[in-house]
Amino acid sequence: MAANDTLNLRALLSPANLRTLAAPILIILILSMMVLPLPVFLLDVFFTFNIAISVMVMLVAMYSKKPLDFSVFPTVLLITTLLRLSLNVASTRIVLLEGHNGPDAAGKVIEAFGSFLVGGNTAVGLVVFVILTLINFVVITKGAGRIAEVSARFTLDAMPGKQMAIDADLNAGLVDEKEAKSRRKEIGQEADFYGAMDGASKFVRGDAIAGILILVINIIGGLFVGMMQHNMAVGEAGQVYTLLTIGDGLVAQIPALIISVAAGLVVSRVGDEGDIGGQVINQVFSNPQVLALTAVIIGVLGLIPGMPNVVFILLATLFASLAWMRHKRIGEEAVEAAAPAAAQAAAAAQQPGEAQEASWNDVAPVDVLGLEVGYRLIPMVDKGQDGELLKRIRGLRRKFAQEVGFLSAPVHIRDNLELKPNAYRIALKGVEIGNGEAYPGQFLAINPGRVSGPLAGRETKDPAFGLPAFWIDSGGREQAHALGYTVVDASTVVATHLNHVILNHAAELLGRQETQALLDHIGKDAPKLIDDLVPKLLPVSSVQRVLQNLLDEGVNIRDMRTIIEVLAEHSPRTQDPVELTAKVREALGRAIIQALFPGTAEVQVMALEPGLERILLQAMTAGGDGGAIEPGLADTLLRQTAQLAQRQEDIGLPPVLLVPAPLRMLLSRFLRRAVPTLKVISNGEVPESRTIRVTGMVGAAA
Repeated sequence: MAANDTLNLRALLSPANLRTLAAPILIILILSMMVLPLPVFLLDVFFTFNIAISVMVMLVAMYSKKPLDFSVFPTVLLITTLLRLSLNVASTRIVLLEGHNGPDAAGKVIEAFGSFLVGGNTAVGLVVFVILTLINFVVITKGAGRIAEVSARFTLDAMPGKQMAIDADLNAGLVDEKEAKSRRKEIGQEADFYGAMDGASKFVRGDAIAGILILVINIIGGLFVGMMQHNMAVGEAGQVYTLLTIGDGLVAQIPALIISVAAGLVVSRVGDEGDIGGQVINQVFSNPQVLALTAVIIGVLGLIPGMPNVVFILLATLFASLAWMRHKRIGEEAVEAAAPAAAQAAAAAQQPGEAQEASWNDVAPVDVLGLEVGYRLIPMVDKGQDGELLKRIRGLRRKFAQEVGFLSAPVHIRDNLELKPNAYRIALKGVEIGNGEAYPGQFLAINPGRVSGPLAGRETKDPAFGLPAFWIDSGGREQAHALGYTVVDASTVVATHLNHVILNHAAELLGRQETQALLDHIGKDAPKLIDDLVPKLLPVSSVQRVLQNLLDEGVNIRDMRTIIEVLAEHSPRTQDPVELTAKVREALGRAIIQALFPGTAEVQVMALEPGLERILLQAMTAGGDGGAIEPGLADTLLRQTAQLAQRQEDIGLPPVLLVPAPLRMLLSRFLRRAVPTLKVISNGEVPESRTIRVTGMVGAAA
């Protein structure tokens, strides 16, 4: 039994349990000070602890890189305010009970603040106390509360835009689900933090008002106690109790002022590049021209007769020295940055003047997928500078492989001085398939179609989807979020554009080498399946062509087992890639329909009018590839399909056309040029478990 009691005691006193019990015990002790009398020594200890904890809180606030690093600050603010008020109550009890015994009756701390700091002068003490209270209440607390209030409002208004930006990054493969969840949680915590800070600032404001009232009440109560209970003269009672009350007020107001400064530092900081001290030094003292001009102005003022010349000249000399040191440091950094370029130029100059014989090494293969950037975008793709775009491209290729079903060729990145400084170019096998501009350090605010106002910035279009957008500075991000814009940085813009281009050209990225690598990968788990198909029944080129046909129409090839099985089943009867593609699509019908109409919802599609359907089938039979379609009929088909597809998109449905199997490939190729987003499916691809509802008929009389 004793052993069990010992184990329970050890478990109770474990570090984890002690940390859990620390906060409740502290709150109980603070509340106890309001009702239980404290010895003078303990009062000195708690006053000293109050000063120490306020200094510690201010230092933590200064060294935090972003507000959420000190997310517990609103709670700390409440606890320290409650501690100060409890100490005021405890000290008031001792001052009124023991104040007639002398200036040290309420402890050494109150005596020091009442006698030493203000020289024992009650008038000076009152003035200092009132000034400190006004600074805390009117300036710091009011300003910090206003910043927290505005930040909370803008943060809440910007939450939908930030959530959309996270979803866009997740869909583009720039972040994984875990990081997206973490970023969503951080956004919620940020809104909660500023809301809590807005409320917590009211505690400090109430504390300042309570300090003034406590001062007045203590002076009046001290006069009454001194004259009525201890027979002291009016002047003597006023001198003793007023001095003790002022010391009590100062010892509480100075920590309150420090805590208020910490609150202002937390809510007023912008960015998370470093602590506040480092930001101030880097941004205020980094420009040598500013320092030099300051030195000149202070020096000129120091030459005016009657001015404190020595002080002004001394400060002017100090600023001039700082300007010279900073200018020298910038020059050294420029030399260090130019050294690699100079070394390359020297190496090129040392090449032998005699031309060397041409060799096969001079024949450079064309990159399958290339990204060329202007010189201002080089830091985004520089390994030495840990370029953000490199990380995003790696994540992009990984997400592409997971969603589409094969690993695309790597993206070869190089700088191109012929491009504009902020321009980039995306090339597929040496041919440009996309271009745009990006501005490092700025953000692209994209209009998703429901914003509440314009922005001040460089008007442009989103390079990936052509949506109207603005390039804005970092200071305008919150405003853009509040107006409903989707805000992304420069590297995200380029990565999203690259992802869009890769998805649209997935069929061209699947070459013979990628097809063979994909088959080898499948062969590791199902070697017999691959051996029975390639090369016994089909060559790799035919398999490649079938896979390209699928990718060309937006069908992923992740279910390679089904694709291989269908090819193995039907390739003995036909080697035609088009026919084999149709068979594979029927086998993948459930996945195709699921991607277009998730869940078990109705398959709401467009269809061909029966008369038009018969005409097209007859034309196919007569003309082979559809060349016998009459031009007027073709024009009508294109026009009506485009109108119905637009109507489908307007009501939030994907534009899907349901046709007989023999017409599917023909109409898909023919109509896709006019309606790029159109998906053409055959009757055999729709699972029997799904309900079909026709929303419009192509060819029906208007």
